[in-house]
Amino acid sequence: MAMQRPQRAVVTGGGGFIGSHVCDKLLAAGTEVVCVDNFSTGHRSNVEHLADHPGFTLIEADVTEEFEIRDPVTLVLHLASPASLPEFARLPIETMLAGSAGTYNTLRIARRHGARYVLASTSEVYGDPLEHPQKETYWGHVNPIGPRAVYDEAKRYAEAMTVAFRQTYGVDTGIVRIFNSYGPRMRDDGRVIPNFIAQALDGVPLLIHGDGEQTRSPCYVDDTVRGILAVASSGLGQPVNIGNVEEISVLGLARLARDAVGSGSPFKHVEADHDDPRRRRPDISLARRELGWEPRVSFAEGLGLTVAAMRQARQGLSG
Repeated sequence: MAMQRPQRAVVTGGGGFIGSHVCDKLLAAGTEVVCVDNFSTGHRSNVEHLADHPGFTLIEADVTEEFEIRDPVTLVLHLASPASLPEFARLPIETMLAGSAGTYNTLRIARRHGARYVLASTSEVYGDPLEHPQKETYWGHVNPIGPRAVYDEAKRYAEAMTVAFRQTYGVDTGIVRIFNSYGPRMRDDGRVIPNFIAQALDGVPLLIHGDGEQTRSPCYVDDTVRGILAVASSGLGQPVNIGNVEEISVLGLARLARDAVGSGSPFKHVEADHDDPRRRRPDISLARRELGWEPRVSFAEGLGLTVAAMRQARQGLSG
């Protein structure tokens, strides 16, 4: 049964790509937002348009350290974490702490306030999956000491901690397993779609790691945020996949990104990333059945919006 819309929400990682869009949607729905971010990977520019909004409060804090939310809150969304391979390499300990100490600290806030808690987990908990498509019941195939391990294992730990708080203290928790998302405000930080767009805009070769036959299922950020908030306003406690079922090869993504930009950039194959998942596509039967959620934005439409946003952002920087 749907819960009453939250009146005041804490969004950790609210200065990040997905987090800033979550802040936008909550405020548009009339919910006050407390955005918590230390801007280690998020950017102030993502939320500067909200600075004068009467319902928006920004707290610059590190979720891996204790911080206080004094006024009552009814929802805590824990989205704070580095989220790309180069960031995992640059911030390995911070990535693990965001999933461990950060999850513990934010769960304690939810418990104190009697708030609904939603953990932003990831399809990376499935690792390089041996099951396709991936259902929430699949336990995953993860290398615990590989280059992605600091993120994969931090999120797996975070899920276990979230479930433990639900079972031990009765905290009203939910878990969203987010698949590859893209859209405006996403930086070219190692993730394939913004990287391909940036390379095409620069007229340089699009770098294809490995043979390019590995697949992804890109979900436009508006659809991802709708899914997160659908879980937040539900009573679901089990993990829920939120992603697109449209599966595209990395080489196919490169072709579409180049065409959307109108670039003549060539492709260049480079060494494959270690432990790069070969196939990635969610089973979203649970989200469809329990939440009435499914993606609405086609990849062609979303890619066009993302290219336009990246062009505009570059013009702003050069202006």
